[in-house]
Amino acid sequence: MTMEAGQVLTLRVAKEVPPYGFFVTDGTREVLLHYTEKTRNIKPGDSVEVFLFYDTEDRLAATMKKPLIRLDEVALLEVVDIHPRIGTFLDMGLGRNLLLPFSEQPEMKELRPQKGDRVYVALQHDRQGRLVARLAGEAELVPLAIPAPSTWINQWMEARVYKPLQLGTFVVVDGGVAGFGAIGMIHSSERTRMLRVGETVKVRPVFIREDGRVNLTMRESKEKGREEDSTKILDFLLARPGGAMPYSDSTQADILMTKFGVSKGAFKRALGKLMKEGLIEQRENWTYLTEAGKKLGEKGDPESEQ
Repeated sequence: MTMEAGQVLTLRVAKEVPPYGFFVTDGTREVLLHYTEKTRNIKPGDSVEVFLFYDTEDRLAATMKKPLIRLDEVALLEVVDIHPRIGTFLDMGLGRNLLLPFSEQPEMKELRPQKGDRVYVALQHDRQGRLVARLAGEAELVPLAIPAPSTWINQWMEARVYKPLQLGTFVVVDGGVAGFGAIGMIHSSERTRMLRVGETVKVRPVFIREDGRVNLTMRESKEKGREEDSTKILDFLLARPGGAMPYSDSTQADILMTKFGVSKGAFKRALGKLMKEGLIEQRENWTYLTEAGKKLGEKGDPESEQ
């Protein structure tokens, strides 16, 4: 087998060369195991398990330290640094960092992982044979995934983003003791904001597909969501001059999502609740507080009670 970076191999210690370290061999080729890369005392003739990598001088070298990822494996690695021109650096457990190039990340900076995030990546070689990371996709994650159980429906769970798209955000829902996790998607209409690679988000499974994947939402159930959305709209109107806003149930969905973070359906349900309670009214595509709505605001104003 040809020795290449990213492999974990058992090699024989061929010789010691002070002040550098030991050379280890597969019988054909020798590579340096620097003194700083030892984890125990060794001597010529010993067999050692090592991980191969390229050192700072682009030479194939060995370490006895255990990596968090190996060649062609998938691992969840933490972002420890970001270079403005090159890419994101990940902790691979060796005291040196693994590059995730910007070419492997979303074009929009807002969707790229931030320091402290953890990302699913696969380990591969660049054109020079050096180790580099790329974001893991369905090809790598699906074989590891578990089918989502029916008990997950409507339960709040944690998920980690692995692929953000305009149509929807793909995530791995934490499987806990059940295993690795299930593949899920948050449709764009069920997002309350854009999500970046590597961040975690609270989600609620709403439908489990035949293939075990799960459809998710970031929103509360309609009943609870309607209460929260109506409160948000009422607070917005109370802060507006004259208690009026140029938004109504005829406002375009994208405007409502940008302004209030809700879908048009949710916005209309919230308006319907407030109108039924007599707190708002609509005229010519504008929404106004009624006298009852204004009085409700006055009651909630601490200055009005002084």
